[in-house]
Amino acid sequence: MSPRTPGRPSSSSSSSSSSGGHGAGGRGHQGGSRPGRPGGPAGKGSGSPARKGGGKAGAGRSGAGKGAPSGQRAGGRTPQPGQKGGPFRGDARGGYDRNLGAARTPNRPSRATREQNFSEVHDPAGVRLQKVMASAGVASRRVCEDLIAEGRVEVDGKVVTETGVRVDPDTAVIHVDGMRLQLDTTLRYFAFNKPRGVVSTMDDPEGRPCISDYLKKGQERLFHVGRLDTETEGLLLLTNDGELANRLTHPSYEVPKTYLVQVAGPMAKGIGAQLKEGIHLEDGFAQVDSFKLVDSTPGHVLVEIVLHSGKNRIVRRMFKEVGYPVERLVRVKFGPIALGDQKQGTVRQMGRQEQGHLMAAVGL
Repeated sequence: MSPRTPGRPSSSSSSSSSSGGHGAGGRGHQGGSRPGRPGGPAGKGSGSPARKGGGKAGAGRSGAGKGAPSGQRAGGRTPQPGQKGGPFRGDARGGYDRNLGAARTPNRPSRATREQNFSEVHDPAGVRLQKVMASAGVASRRVCEDLIAEGRVEVDGKVVTETGVRVDPDTAVIHVDGMRLQLDTTLRYFAFNKPRGVVSTMDDPEGRPCISDYLKKGQERLFHVGRLDTETEGLLLLTNDGELANRLTHPSYEVPKTYLVQVAGPMAKGIGAQLKEGIHLEDGFAQVDSFKLVDSTPGHVLVEIVLHSGKNRIVRRMFKEVGYPVERLVRVKFGPIALGDQKQGTVRQMGRQEQGHLMAAVGL
């Protein structure tokens, strides 16, 4: 029987993975493989408690009705953080429902603080805050008013609860439930499922397949966030937001990356503990944040690891050091962004919630 690949773990073990996907398709099969269904609140059809009983809050002007979550306003238009139909409700595009919930919920300040915040952020010559939020795709203007009144909106780091506040959309930094609104419409954010054999550059003097081969003609210049070696598959982030790209790759922000690793089996006991404790490589100390056995077949083992190091070929070098050279390697998650069931060789635009969570991960 042929060995099972990382894209097809057994049903008995797949439920234990929390990576948001189970690998990608084989070499030369672009667009046809399915890395697996995402797990947890980022996945389609998530059954998280925050979404139960939410109904269609936020969609109209009527009351919440029976079963509305506690803490909702009497108007019932705004759902709790993370509920479907809430802020950034338009993210379910192209079959992807990337509702990641709230990055954080601001604490409602005292009345004196609210008045002070209003005076500090209010720009009489600006645009009403709820209009700016609606233009950014958060929700309807009426729902945005409720979000402001509920203390879930921050302007320049200060919680604002007055719907009369005006801001300059060119300079204001606005967060909803801890997620920053990207008001610059020229910035783009994409997720690319890189196949094996593709070079992580926009062009290659040797004529090998590269990232630009998978982008639309006339696409604006994009940065690839981090690298994957030629033989490694999976998630690459593409953006023209230079500040975000720099932060995501800077070691001080320690953005975690999740990989599925196939090696020859069986694997001796203690290898996971050894990798978590850390090992010494030629360029310094390295360790994984977590190690989980996903699947095991005759002659092969599939494990999931999470680490935040961005050193060159770090996963391959670590596994080789402990005596298990990598047979196949797939990155399935970068920070809060999961590969999910995105087909290999495809590029998709991230939803607004994904953008907000990605910026929140690096303090933007």
